[in-house]
Amino acid sequence: MNPHIRLKLKRNIPTLELPYWQDILADKTIAVTKLHPEIDGILSKYKMPVWVTKEYKPASKNWTQAEIASGFNRIYRLILQQDTQIPHNSIQEISRLPIVEEAQIGAIGCANLPSMMPAQMSATTDLHSRNAIYLEAARQFTVGSPNVTVAVLDTGVSLTHPEIKDNILPGYDFVNIIDGTGKFVGDYLDADEIPEDEVGHGTHVAGIIAAKGEGMPQGVVPNCKILPVRVLGAMQRGSKRVGAGLVDNINSGIKWAIDKGADVINMSLGIQHTGGGLPHQEVVDYAQRKGVTIVAASGNDGTEKLYYPGSLPYVIAVGAFDEMGNIAPFSTYGKLDFVAPGTNIYSTYLNNDYAFSTGTSHASPFVAGAVALLKSYAFEKRGIRLSDRQVKHILKHTSDKIDTRFKHRKAGFGKLNPIDALRLLDYKLSS
Repeated sequence: MNPHIRLKLKRNIPTLELPYWQDILADKTIAVTKLHPEIDGILSKYKMPVWVTKEYKPASKNWTQAEIASGFNRIYRLILQQDTQIPHNSIQEISRLPIVEEAQIGAIGCANLPSMMPAQMSATTDLHSRNAIYLEAARQFTVGSPNVTVAVLDTGVSLTHPEIKDNILPGYDFVNIIDGTGKFVGDYLDADEIPEDEVGHGTHVAGIIAAKGEGMPQGVVPNCKILPVRVLGAMQRGSKRVGAGLVDNINSGIKWAIDKGADVINMSLGIQHTGGGLPHQEVVDYAQRKGVTIVAASGNDGTEKLYYPGSLPYVIAVGAFDEMGNIAPFSTYGKLDFVAPGTNIYSTYLNNDYAFSTGTSHASPFVAGAVALLKSYAFEKRGIRLSDRQVKHILKHTSDKIDTRFKHRKAGFGKLNPIDALRLLDYKLSS
């Protein structure tokens, strides 16, 4: 993907019928090069010929009310025809136009990936994390429903791992970064239908959610479906690897997952806000309108910082506690809703293997799994779809408080407690 400008026009500007950005990657003959005389004039002034595309694709033939309310029909991606730098002054000039609501350069977001430790200890050594949230008792209510789907937006998922392969739905790879030579490891070009994991992070997350339990503790919801969405490539930074992807492509991945029927989205990632507008805002608003619950990791720097999407309203931000039940020192707490097990978590890994890993990345899927438990039980018992608002109400009123405060600065509403959440849900469904 060449550098691009993300442009949102004001509501009174007529919507244009344009090709979707992914479609012109394979076929430039359908490309459109003009958007509006005022915008075209500025692009010409700075000698920036572009392909004008839609940033989002409608869920069906026409834009729905939820999509229009989220502004998707007014957002465009102007892809430079040449791989040249976009002058900052050009963005300032475009932003000042009366028809423009927002304009910014497409940026790459980076998320630190926790290291994986080979499975040198017995898998049973990690039963502590599942026991800490009374998971075995919770699964007496339900082990998840195949009618409930959890999307894993991450580095991809190992599609043939025996623990999870039977639960995996057809997914998508949204990673497409042209300037990756010498920086990225593995696949970073050509968005396609193969969301294969190359670093193990997304696979580890998926196992926590839905593993069968053959060589590791069973996942939180082993009967639920996993929708793998690859939004992060792997970038080498010194001796460490970080996940990296275009922020706009991550947004596309979120909307795609919602449109494919995800009930829960887990995002064990987070980026800091560096420019105008909040990252992922319109797609998180869309998820809220569609009743989809988004769960995200809070971050791993142990300080009071805001990482997105976890810091957005409506997103459940998850921190970590350790084997002793204490708040993990690495757990970020700028905006936090719950804490869950996050140290030495054992789960699926590459090459049909298993590994231990530590971080809020691995606490987040415990909460996403708990949301799926609640949605599964409501569907199985009464045939109803719990709303995102109902799920959050139940979780925050059944979490284990760490002191007398209803919401704690470093623990949010408290430690995840899925058994009490299911008991409360059962009471409400029965009454």
